[in-house]
Amino acid sequence: MEQTVGTGVGLLVGLLIVIVFGALVGWLAGLVVKGSGLGLAGDIVVGIAGAFLAGFVLPRLGIGVDSAVGSIIAAVIGAVVILLIVRLIRRGA
Repeated sequence: MEQTVGTGVGLLVGLLIVIVFGALVGWLAGLVVKGSGLGLAGDIVVGIAGAFLAGFVLPRLGIGVDSAVGSIIAAVIGAVVILLIVRLIRRGA
């Protein structure tokens, strides 16, 4: 029983960290790409997606990320790319 409770709490804390990280990264990317405010939920989604994009693309380009600050910078770069793509799609629609 205690393992189940500990696992549930760990999962909840991990999820909360991902949400806060996504919000921070999305907000920072929104500052870089002016006029691309998507609200809190949009910032969270863009931030998390940007982190995944950076985690996929940067190692293939030979760019390694070894620190927490480097991870945030990489995620912001990914989120900026996503915001620019969203901007292009909105402009074309």
